[in-house]
Amino acid sequence: MTKNNLTIAITAALGLGVPAMASADVFISEYIEGSSNNKAIELYNSGDTAIDLSSYTLSFYFNGNTESGNDISLSGILEPQATYVIANSNAVSDITDKSQLVIGGSWYNGDDAIVLSQDGNVVDSLGQIGTDPGSYWESDGVRTQDRTLRRLDSITSGDTTTDDAYEPHTQWQSFDKDTFDGLGGHLDSNPVEPPPTLAIGECGDSATLISAVQGNTDESPLKGEQVIVEAIVTASFQGDDQLSGFFVQQPESEYDNDPTTSEGVFVYHRADTVNVGDKVRMVAEVDEYYGATQLDTVSDFILCDEGLSVTPATIELPVESLNDLEATEGMLVSLPQELTVTENYGLGRYGEFVVATGRQFNPTQIAEPGEAAQAVAQANRLSRILIDDGRTGQNPEVVPYPAPELSAANSLRVGDSVTGITGVMTYGFSAYRVHPTVAPQFIATNARNEAPVRAEQATARAASFNVLNYFNGDGNGEGFPTERGADSAEELERQQAKLVAALTELDADIIGLIEIENDGFGENSALATLTHALSEASGSEWQYVDMGVDNVGTDAITSAIIYRTEQFSEVGTPAHTTAEPFDYGNRAPVAQSFTHTESDEQFTFVVTHLRSKGSCGSAEGDDVDSGDGQGCWNATRVTAANELLAWLDGYPTGVEDSDILIVGDMNAYTKEDPIAVFTDAEYTDLKTSMMGDEHYSYNYRGESGSLDHAFASASLQEKVAAVATWAINADEPPVFDYNLEYQSETQQANYYAPDAYRSSDHDPVIVDLVFAAEEPEEQPPEQPEDEAPAVEEDSSSSHFGWWLLLLVPALRWMRRR
Repeated sequence: MTKNNLTIAITAALGLGVPAMASADVFISEYIEGSSNNKAIELYNSGDTAIDLSSYTLSFYFNGNTESGNDISLSGILEPQATYVIANSNAVSDITDKSQLVIGGSWYNGDDAIVLSQDGNVVDSLGQIGTDPGSYWESDGVRTQDRTLRRLDSITSGDTTTDDAYEPHTQWQSFDKDTFDGLGGHLDSNPVEPPPTLAIGECGDSATLISAVQGNTDESPLKGEQVIVEAIVTASFQGDDQLSGFFVQQPESEYDNDPTTSEGVFVYHRADTVNVGDKVRMVAEVDEYYGATQLDTVSDFILCDEGLSVTPATIELPVESLNDLEATEGMLVSLPQELTVTENYGLGRYGEFVVATGRQFNPTQIAEPGEAAQAVAQANRLSRILIDDGRTGQNPEVVPYPAPELSAANSLRVGDSVTGITGVMTYGFSAYRVHPTVAPQFIATNARNEAPVRAEQATARAASFNVLNYFNGDGNGEGFPTERGADSAEELERQQAKLVAALTELDADIIGLIEIENDGFGENSALATLTHALSEASGSEWQYVDMGVDNVGTDAITSAIIYRTEQFSEVGTPAHTTAEPFDYGNRAPVAQSFTHTESDEQFTFVVTHLRSKGSCGSAEGDDVDSGDGQGCWNATRVTAANELLAWLDGYPTGVEDSDILIVGDMNAYTKEDPIAVFTDAEYTDLKTSMMGDEHYSYNYRGESGSLDHAFASASLQEKVAAVATWAINADEPPVFDYNLEYQSETQQANYYAPDAYRSSDHDPVIVDLVFAAEEPEEQPPEQPEDEAPAVEEDSSSSHFGWWLLLLVPALRWMRRR
């Protein structure tokens, strides 16, 4: 098949018709991709007759998709040599005032393709359908992100080939972000002519120092100006999937005497290939990109020398101020410390992770809300830095950390150690980051562990487990996607395998489940499906508590209780409440009382899930985030904790036993107000009392802490033998979960294993209990009625024997305690 025929076939498959049939009179003449919603497309009629636009459609293809994500139908008449502007309805008035069509909906970013079609036939296009370029398309200094682009005067018809490699410089002239002065006046807009190119001169001639380019503030004092720079290449990331440029640094003999100015800078340029150690001289423009100073629009370039080097600047964490990092932006740096991985959320997707001087805890996990927590937050910020693999694309086929590559069998866990970090410092997407130039060294100081062994004296084990939106479709392999959780039967199979592996290895006898589908208690319910799968895998008979209703409250998810029938039996009536504040936000708590088979002791098991810290926009009054570290909806969580205890005081299961164990996701860290409600009511915070403050079950933005808790009533606390969390989820990279999105077949196989690790995003909480059977009191041997017990003159040994008979059962009882 010829290339032209291939293009026609692909275009037809996209439903866009055959390019050869398209009109050549209308094309895209201006493209604005500015700040916020400042986005607009200008069309131009280059013909001699008016055109009816009612048969034209403007389509946006998001993130490499081959199907349009937004189609805008046009209308009206476009006169000869006139323009027609389509603008985002939320753009500034400088744009909307010049527009013929103002419309909302989803608009493009710099990495999205745009197609103008007439009756399904391609008229013009920008970008490449089916390709995600990362953040933008770019060639020879012209890029599609944060720029206004105007069609070159020489272009008189559209680009009807939608699938070829896209090089914007061949058809477009680039202007600074939020340039609107030419909109609505193609060919008559009097575009600002680019400044004349500086004469590059010869190697060794005078040049602008990088310290002058960087300046001593967040933004370059030379922004928008053309400069000549001569410096040494310290790192090259010019590959297609990399940063599309390289870093240069001034020779040390040319450093200025100001420690607040950087001596290095990034050069956004691929046209001239460089190697580390090259000394290069170039004419370029000073620019700012996502908060980082860079050089781009390189108009002249000379290689001056090779094989040179610079000494990395030493950085030790914590820094006194983030300005200390700003002063090294663009420079080669070295971190001599052994640092700790504190976040790996973006590892699989972006090839990045965060290191710090130690595991970082959420401020309100270890400090009181308010000033103390704010001080911890500030200390955390000054003690961390992000490590980035120098690539711009998402979901790379191979992530190099830890060596040789990330996989389900070669994890990089929060808590692991890293040494030998050397690379270039930059700033982007609100974080200082180092792009390593040599491979860091990793130490598995927080290696995976098997589930905690039961305490020797324990006779039962209780646990809680957040199952991360376990939804089972219709229960018969169909009904996907659901409101949450797995999008397909295949994903459900992967999710269920991991959950069952974790639940089996927990070796628990009773488990509180959180975030399971709220679809009742029938044989096809999510709860029934998971319980039956656990029974088959574990070899034990598991049962779930049936609340006797179609749904527990109105939320899509609910809490539930499952138990091993050989260890426990239900007693009393299962209970839940949807009374305020459990009618919305806070999920309905569930409770049931149980009898321990061996000891015949009873206790009540309660599972609750309080309102999260998200969706703050609708919070009012005391629920608004006060900035003390507890987030929004704190007052609602406090009310829920109080109402839960009041509900339990009424013995909702009908069993009036003082032994109560409350488990669940409180969406509150240990030092926060809702946790104090329980402890003030003389419930013991089991994790803190037995593990100290630095425990965790969740990791959010690189800070560890416990959202999952266990509280014991005073009488039950005496029967608690041990408490633990099993670190199988919070420390693991999210890319190891069951999801298939954005992963190639190789990645799906490489990152997934049907084991317990990353079966959820919360770690399970484990409570070992001692339920002791009462032993019958031992009696002395019976004597014949006609015989009296013999008493010797020295009866001390006989008295000792009687005391021993009394002491043995007491010792046995104490050991069971």
